[in-house]
Amino acid sequence: MSLSVILALFGAVILASIWAAPRRATVDGFFAGNGPRGEAPGLWVLVLSQVTTWIFARSLMNAAILGYYYGIWGTLAYAAYYGSFLSGGFIVGRLRRDGAGSVQDWLGQRFGPVGRAAYDLVVALRLLSEVFANLLVVGLIFAALLPEYRQTHGASVVIVAALGLVYSAWGGLSAALRSDVVQMLVFLVVFGAALLALLLSPGFSLAAALSAPGVAGPGQGQVLALVALLQVFSYPAHDPVMMDRGFLADAETTRRSFLHAFWISLLCILGFGLFGIQAGIVGAEVEGQLLGTWAGMFPGWVYLALVLSLLISALSTLDSALASAARLAVEEWGFGGGRSLWAGRVAMAGFAGLGALLTLWGNQSLFDAVAVSGTASMFLTPVLIVGLVQGRRIALWAYLASFAVALAGAVIYFARDGWAMAILPDVPKYSQLLCICLVVLALGFAAVLLGRGARR
Repeated sequence: MSLSVILALFGAVILASIWAAPRRATVDGFFAGNGPRGEAPGLWVLVLSQVTTWIFARSLMNAAILGYYYGIWGTLAYAAYYGSFLSGGFIVGRLRRDGAGSVQDWLGQRFGPVGRAAYDLVVALRLLSEVFANLLVVGLIFAALLPEYRQTHGASVVIVAALGLVYSAWGGLSAALRSDVVQMLVFLVVFGAALLALLLSPGFSLAAALSAPGVAGPGQGQVLALVALLQVFSYPAHDPVMMDRGFLADAETTRRSFLHAFWISLLCILGFGLFGIQAGIVGAEVEGQLLGTWAGMFPGWVYLALVLSLLISALSTLDSALASAARLAVEEWGFGGGRSLWAGRVAMAGFAGLGALLTLWGNQSLFDAVAVSGTASMFLTPVLIVGLVQGRRIALWAYLASFAVALAGAVIYFARDGWAMAILPDVPKYSQLLCICLVVLALGFAAVLLGRGARR
């Protein structure tokens, strides 16, 4: 399938996203996602926005790559992270019951400015990882489509980052919500057609896919599933895109949106994982993060659908990450002296530019962004269980100790091929990650339980 067709279709999606953005930007719409008459987003706007921002390009590629290497266990391990919609919905419900308007509000009431600052640092890392990883997939796609041009990767990253920034900076969160609906509907049609073609193809067997061990065996996939289960409670709490959408509508609409987003996202991730599993079953060699492999495995229109699905999901996550970055910088950090459109737009440009630079400079491992931010977020697990669920007071020192341990765990995993080799066990990297997560949780709970006080 020619590059011109992919570019034309992707361009049409971008134009549709710009068309869906509000004609007139308002401060409430930019930061709170309100409609032109000040109304909150409805149920299915929230659902489609939650889904399309969580089944982003990095996730689709991760599900497929893990399925290729570790079979059904690899895909199930990544799908386990989507239990975050259930734990995230639970956390949002508890926060709202306590009268908090955000995670920062709740932490600020209990730990003051220092508690908010520690959380905001992890959130900023998460947002940068979102921009970085999705732009990385864009670069990989165009490098695979135009392998003869080495500059393709960098140029495509810059162009898509700029296009996403243009309509995101116009309407902020309201633009992200509206464009998410358009992008998700297109994604479901395009990806649904590709998945149906896979399921009906002569060489595909669902029974074989569901029992596939992967080219590297299921062992590390099973280890990764344990990691996901350890991280799934804290993971949504450090994701500002999910948490921001937890406070836009009334409590019942929000609760239902998290439940619907869970099963829709889970099916999409499992479906995309089948493409990676099938590549392993037929014995294909991985080329260009599976993109080159798929080009040789499937008919041209199926490959086009897969590539377009990835590009749409990358664009959708980019605008939502930038909207959350604007809220973080302006409302939490006080950038610009208060809510204003210009301050939000400058913050968006800063995050987009820094994320693009990291993409052009940095690590090419897609799962590392998930592992590092997920490990850093684990300081919230003991804090939320003891402080939010049990309603107990927690000393500031215990909160900061849990935070420091989790951040150290994330740094150690990131440096596992460098200086951290001396302190990590000589086992595969996901086994190392599991060890780190167990230590982080054990030390975090120990600190929080020692610093636990009476009920509030």
